[in-house]
Amino acid sequence: MTVTRWLAEYAWLPGRDEPTPDVLIEADEGRFTAVTPLLGGGPVAGVEVHPDAVRLPGVTLPGLANAHSHAFHRALRGRTHCGRGDFWTWREQMYAVAERLDPESYLSLARATYAEMALAGITAVGEFHYLHHGPGGTRYDDPNAMGAALVEAATQAGIRLTLLDTCYLSATVDGAPLTGPQLRFGDGDAQRWAERVSAFTPSPPPGSQAAGAGPRVRVGAAVHSVRAVPADQLATVAEWAARHTAPLHVHLSEQPAENDACRAVHGRTPARLLADHGVLGPHTTAVHATHPTSADLNLLAGTDSGVCLCPTTERDLADGIGPAHRMADLGIPLSLGSDSHAVVDPFEEARAVELDERLRTRRRGHFTPAALLEAAGVTGHTALGWGDAGRIAVGARADLVTVRRDGARVAGVPPVGVFFAATAADVTQVVVDGRQVVADGRHLLVDVPAELRTAIEQATR
Repeated sequence: MTVTRWLAEYAWLPGRDEPTPDVLIEADEGRFTAVTPLLGGGPVAGVEVHPDAVRLPGVTLPGLANAHSHAFHRALRGRTHCGRGDFWTWREQMYAVAERLDPESYLSLARATYAEMALAGITAVGEFHYLHHGPGGTRYDDPNAMGAALVEAATQAGIRLTLLDTCYLSATVDGAPLTGPQLRFGDGDAQRWAERVSAFTPSPPPGSQAAGAGPRVRVGAAVHSVRAVPADQLATVAEWAARHTAPLHVHLSEQPAENDACRAVHGRTPARLLADHGVLGPHTTAVHATHPTSADLNLLAGTDSGVCLCPTTERDLADGIGPAHRMADLGIPLSLGSDSHAVVDPFEEARAVELDERLRTRRRGHFTPAALLEAAGVTGHTALGWGDAGRIAVGARADLVTVRRDGARVAGVPPVGVFFAATAADVTQVVVDGRQVVADGRHLLVDVPAELRTAIEQATR
């Protein structure tokens, strides 16, 4: 269903510190064509003037971006939380799921996962994709079959996708070869990675995207980490991204052990190593950056690199709390991701940026609600190459996310308080490129609970 005119009870417009009441929003061919505050005319008056406008009771936000996702990790939710351990013990459980997936089962799991994101108000996702090949590293007849499954999954779930095709070549910082499940991740060297990615030209089926809004799939690049790409291969990935004007993402300083190993082998921090090989820059997003040095932060700021924070995963894996406020003070653009999908809730990710900073500093008031919306919206979309999304403004992609104000969690909460009170369960309507994907809290294309149950059972049995 395509809707071209909406009347929002409250809409959060660019440059505003809080939502604006009574806003008429119009779109054509998947882009906003008019955004008009009714200047006190009220919703009733607006409906009389525009009887075909769809009412959006509650607070309407621009589409939200999930800038860092590993779709197959969704199968781990609730299965890895009860015992002791750390990131490294969790990783072994993750590898067990990775061993079981093929293009067909990956499509099913990713479709349900992306549809869950849509229910939460996410209109675009960055998939950090490294599960490329079959068991033992054997290539499928189509060497991009797993990436194609992710493209189809996002198309069927109704959201945009940036496929961050990830270079993953070694097991440790000192270049130990891939073994076991990791063999599925590797292309041999960065040049063969680049050749495979260059041959991938995703083309969703006709009619699967909103007319006039432009493509809904983009291909970017990723360096998995300094553990997984030898130093002499980093420049090849960075050059591919630059040549294709593509987003480039990289896991950075997620664990202290990663920093220690990099210093031991290369005599410098991961951020310094990446900078020395041309990986950092204005199209680069460093994911996590939980344990940077002050010099690392200056490098990120000085190269105009961004940082994607994933608070719910970072706390779930006991990674630590990154210096988000120091990053913001240095002008580093911040975006948000759900990473391992321990939680899929952009409101929880956003408020965790502020609340974790309170725990770290024992002070309140580091990020305004408008700053959290910027991270969840326009900055996240920009990090994924969708600079024309994430704001309710003329010319932008027509993405809308409406949060109810009459539920138990948000009753009595002022409109500006949605990021500190609402959850994904309070999202009622989602529009992506002018096309309604969620209505009255229900996904219109996918039976999300049923498909998740089936796909996860298949991936974990």
